[in-house]
Amino acid sequence: MKKITTENLNLYYGSFQALKSITMSIEERHITAIIGPSGCGKSTLVRIFNRINDLIEDVRVNGKVLIDGRNIYDNDHDLVDLRKRVGMVFQRPNPFPLSIYDNVAFGPRIHRMIREREMPGLVEESLRAVNLWDDLKDKLKRSALNIPLEQQQRLCIARLIAVKPDVLLMDEPCSALDPVATMKIEELMTELKKEYTIVIVTHNMQQAARISDETGFMLLGDLIEFDRTEKIFTAPAEKRTEEYITGRYG
Repeated sequence: MKKITTENLNLYYGSFQALKSITMSIEERHITAIIGPSGCGKSTLVRIFNRINDLIEDVRVNGKVLIDGRNIYDNDHDLVDLRKRVGMVFQRPNPFPLSIYDNVAFGPRIHRMIREREMPGLVEESLRAVNLWDDLKDKLKRSALNIPLEQQQRLCIARLIAVKPDVLLMDEPCSALDPVATMKIEELMTELKKEYTIVIVTHNMQQAARISDETGFMLLGDLIEFDRTEKIFTAPAEKRTEEYITGRYG
């Protein structure tokens, strides 16, 4: 089932065209990797899915972005609801300067999802979902800034999960982590795709090959190829894709 579909999607920063007629479909409860060299439009594309690019001056978008069949660029689309349903994790963990507990509770409080007396259960559920509960259950009052980076990144994912999203966007979520921590985050993503649609930007070809179901290769704002990950990495249809994944450029 298609969760996200783009149709002739273009994005401009002022007069510069960053995305060029992107048409693609992302399957529900799959991991979709977006790969390509620096500056090719990967992060710009992923940030379109919750319209974070709107916060940048002189951004202009045309074309369609459909989530569950509805164009998120319709004039009446609720951006607060969109960003609740489509959460994002960034390159470096960005926990709030609050306790671990208050980080997870932040979104549900803002959206008034549940009563405060029900919050401990939701915090536990969210931390269990990212395999942090056993490590942190006795440290919930500790500042989130004082735990290891890998745990901070897991906490940021738990903070998203707490508001019950449909889609998790991950913009190079392992770039600040060592190989062991990266492996743990990859294992977590594989578990999370049972419940969530995940779109990940990565420069790491091995990571894309290991964890994703589909892969899109971008170059200079164009989506060169989009297919099953196995096909992209073993029998790409485009010569430019093959050259990139074999390290000939980029």
